[in-house]
Amino acid sequence: MDFTLILVIATLITGIFSIVSINNSILRNIREFSSSVFPILFVVLIIRSFFIEPYKIPSGSMIPTLMIGDFILVDKNIYGYKLPLTDITLIDNEDPQRGDVVVFKYPENKKINYIKRIVGLPGDRIIYKNKRLYVNNIEYFHTQIGHNFDPVEIADGQVYIENNSSKEYLILNQSSPPFNFEYQVPDETYFVLGDNRDNSNDSRYWGPVPRENLVGKAFYIWMFWNFDSYYSFFDRVGNKIE
Repeated sequence: MDFTLILVIATLITGIFSIVSINNSILRNIREFSSSVFPILFVVLIIRSFFIEPYKIPSGSMIPTLMIGDFILVDKNIYGYKLPLTDITLIDNEDPQRGDVVVFKYPENKKINYIKRIVGLPGDRIIYKNKRLYVNNIEYFHTQIGHNFDPVEIADGQVYIENNSSKEYLILNQSSPPFNFEYQVPDETYFVLGDNRDNSNDSRYWGPVPRENLVGKAFYIWMFWNFDSYYSFFDRVGNKIE
């Protein structure tokens, strides 16, 4: 069951018990407990629904930006305030930008959350050729860099800085053959790619992300937990997500 749904149900139940008048001694104890727990649950619900929500990175599709075991914080209101447990936007906020790392509901199964980077906005013409990205006929320049990333996770790939003219971020290209394609991004949707370009299940395979599916923008790594990783807690925690 979805954690947010559990939180909503628990908040409603404790809220009801905290305000009803009860004479039974056992139920009175439940009321006292509910009265003490309800404010905490309510605050957590408001924060998770409208402001910040934590997520764990389960796969390597965003290497080298995000590693398996990273726990991230997501800004839930940057693109708009949504009604909890729905895709209904109550108040619009900023528009997503190229280069944003976003959490969204997987278009083919909204019960699953994915995280990728936006590379195409509504109306953009996307061309991916020989592992080079072109948006509206403008090439995103690559600069290969030296790195100290885990050689197991990087494998035989190379790390590059990709520049979209307004933002720079790291990507990983492996030695496998390129997956060339062209695509016109429909209205109210966004084209997303993983930073691990040759090992990511993204818009190349299942299409663009509708705006209503966007959950928020990832901005900070607050915890790291992976005993099998080359990285330590101190390598990852505190890093901003660019």
